[in-house]
Amino acid sequence: MKKVFSVLLSLCLVCGIVPTDRALAFSQSDISAGSAILVEAESGRVIFEKNAYERRPMASTTKIMSTILSIESGDLDTRFTVDSEAIKVEGSSMGLVEGDSVTKRDLCYGMMLPSGNDAANATAVKVAGNVDAFVRMMNDKASEIGLSDTHFVTPSGLDDYTDDHYSTAYDMAMLARYAMQNETFCEICGTESVCLEYGNPPYKRWLTNTNKLLKTCKGVCGVKTGFTDKAGRCLVSACERDGVKLICVTLNAPNDWQDHNRLYNFGFSKLVNTELPCDYYGFNIDVVGGKIPNIICSVEEKPRATMYVAEADNVTSEVILPKFLYAPVVQNEKVGEIRFYSGEIEVACVDIIAKEFVEAEEPEEKSLLERIKDKFIFEW
Repeated sequence: MKKVFSVLLSLCLVCGIVPTDRALAFSQSDISAGSAILVEAESGRVIFEKNAYERRPMASTTKIMSTILSIESGDLDTRFTVDSEAIKVEGSSMGLVEGDSVTKRDLCYGMMLPSGNDAANATAVKVAGNVDAFVRMMNDKASEIGLSDTHFVTPSGLDDYTDDHYSTAYDMAMLARYAMQNETFCEICGTESVCLEYGNPPYKRWLTNTNKLLKTCKGVCGVKTGFTDKAGRCLVSACERDGVKLICVTLNAPNDWQDHNRLYNFGFSKLVNTELPCDYYGFNIDVVGGKIPNIICSVEEKPRATMYVAEADNVTSEVILPKFLYAPVVQNEKVGEIRFYSGEIEVACVDIIAKEFVEAEEPEEKSLLERIKDKFIFEW
């Protein structure tokens, strides 16, 4: 058997065939994108990158920002009439015409599925009053969530007339990571097709998602495609397998579908979502000024984290707790946390909560003699 294995291994080396694990380990030259990144969604940890911090136009992946701003503005289901000037825009469309009655939710689907530039402009006017004001909101939000190499000029991503509309693969991954924390955004961007009612009067029509990975790549759940002549093919996607969540971004990628498939196969072969070693389920903490002297605090559930397979057996933890608490203490109130590390990298952090309510002890009422004595001392 050993001889057979040796012969097979020799044949593999001679023929240029490598074992499966090595086949999954590829270099920057193995993907078509000018810029690319793969990050672990929970921690934001970078798993793979190629020119990920280089500023580039990002085409309609811009609509990730426009959509999340619309969602966060609220009131998604009230009907209104689209601005007739805003919808006069070239490129991809959800088919809006003057006088159409829509909701902001309709426009979010219109931006994320068929990549409607008309939907993006109509959203901008509805949310901010005009396009310029909405673009300022986009840039303010970018600063708020730490996108230091991103600047928006349009809500749609049309960039042929400007060099000031740009981002990086890293920033777009962080934007997607932020947006995917919103359940409504996740539902919309992960929808393959949807039947909506809008128009004048509203009537039923179907919108189809341009993101082919939703059908062709196991576990993909979003997020957005993009293309202009200047930006090339751009794609931001998110994928989950066996509890591991990854976000992939490619900018100017001729073979973007293949790039994302290969990056995901690589990432999922290297990472594992595992339960973390944690014996800290019963902290006894003193309570000052409470009707009971101490309480039990603990974590709510067994902590888990995504990390490299080789790291899973070398996790350390740090417990951060005060020496005592002041009453009153509210049940389920956070009182501390446990941080988990792989080397110097923090891979998870879980809250320690109070398991019961502690009422503050009422001060004892003083006797008449004690009150007279206090009054005499004060006046003296």
